[in-house]
Amino acid sequence: MTIYVGNLSFDAEVEDLQHLFSEYGSVSKCSLPLDRETGRKRGFAFVDMADANAENKAISDLQDVEWMGRSIRVNKAEPRPTPSFSNSRW
Repeated sequence: MTIYVGNLSFDAEVEDLQHLFSEYGSVSKCSLPLDRETGRKRGFAFVDMADANAENKAISDLQDVEWMGRSIRVNKAEPRPTPSFSNSRW
């Protein structure tokens, strides 16, 4: 399961997120996507934890918590929708 963390401070670094979520268990992966054109952080991140119970506890405890000056949103990441070509002429 992957956790989506939104409304992040642009000052947040991967190490900051790893430290925050490691309080709940082992963090297996953490990424801060960058804007393709500007190279700047986009204000959200994805965190994978080794244990589902730890992930659920982190989501529950950190939802709407103020962190680094921002009220962060923390929830299960939704899979990207696959593009539909049903209206395509091809």
